[in-house]
Amino acid sequence: MINIFTEKNLLLLEYYPENGTQWIYNLFKAKKPITIRKTFTFKENDIYEGKEIHQLEGFYEDSIIFRLGVLEGNYYKINSDVLGIDVNLFIHSSIRISDKMFTAHRNISVFGKVNNVVKEDIYIGIDSDKLPYNVFQTLIKSFPNSTELDKYAHARISSIVRDYFDNSIDAEFEYERYLARKHKNQTLNNLVDFFSDHEYEKYCIILNKLRDMLKNEIIYNEKTWQKAILEIIQLVYPKYIRVFEEVTIRDVYNQKNKRLDYMLVDSNGNIDIVEIKKPFNQSIVSQNKYRDNHIPLKELSGSVMQIEKYIYFLNKWGKQGEEVLTERYKDELPGNFKIKVINPSGLIIMGRENMLTGIQLEDFEVIKRKYKNVIDIITYDELIARLEHIIFKFKKKE
Repeated sequence: MINIFTEKNLLLLEYYPENGTQWIYNLFKAKKPITIRKTFTFKENDIYEGKEIHQLEGFYEDSIIFRLGVLEGNYYKINSDVLGIDVNLFIHSSIRISDKMFTAHRNISVFGKVNNVVKEDIYIGIDSDKLPYNVFQTLIKSFPNSTELDKYAHARISSIVRDYFDNSIDAEFEYERYLARKHKNQTLNNLVDFFSDHEYEKYCIILNKLRDMLKNEIIYNEKTWQKAILEIIQLVYPKYIRVFEEVTIRDVYNQKNKRLDYMLVDSNGNIDIVEIKKPFNQSIVSQNKYRDNHIPLKELSGSVMQIEKYIYFLNKWGKQGEEVLTERYKDELPGNFKIKVINPSGLIIMGRENMLTGIQLEDFEVIKRKYKNVIDIITYDELIARLEHIIFKFKKKE
């Protein structure tokens, strides 16, 4: 049995062999080391002489205690000679260090294997520039267990003998199927887990910002409000890499210039148009019915019409427009980046729906879907809901 614990500024390993400790001292007298679980190799000078340790409740009398590491700042520096590795290993003091961190199935030395591919000091910690502990735990789980090792051995044998025996199992197929089940979605889950804390915090800040804006709408003028919402849009829709303000485009039929309030550019160079209106606690469909329907208010229908006209102008401007816009904004975009005018879409952010009745919401949904292929209409309540759903994705499950 092995127990790893801390005492003062030391990290200690207590070993309780089934056949007593006398044989260990005999090895040391013969100037020989002891290797435990093919992982830890100790010499006589690694013995810890703290007699008070043996008096602590839960420790065995017939055991021997070795020094495994020493506290340096916030990290325990592990004795690399003990592990037989040629880099330094540091483990954050907040982590509960156990023998399972060092030894995998069938006494495989974890850090011995890691040292085969990592040639610099290893830090396992909580800082963003260190190897996070949850990622290290995933690494431990990736070590082959007894079942996997057996299936691998069977697969190697099967690949050699199956051509000489009619009655043999396809062990290679069984091994590949086992690996597929074991590692299904592993990379995705690891990445989500790795960034979840940061993403959760980020979107909570964004949501609180938006709610605060809606509570204090009166203190914002329209331009300040629009710029604040655009910052949120770029975080909720990360495909957009730049926003350009007051963009001049060409009406080729009437030979006039038109001006867009804001133009979004995505990572592929495609452009979209966005219209942002302050909510003013107004709904976006009529309170009264027209022929048994709630119809869009003028500000909504006007915004839709405006974007449709801009899209029309951009499509007619076509290739020439792409070249003009690319040249105009080349210093604010990545090198060799080209803006594309290929069926631009529109985005309208306006209004509230928290005061709408069920019938009004149904009619509003019909209006949204009517323009869905060209324009995405989003209310501030819907934007809040999207942020809440994103936060749910990254929230740690209890």
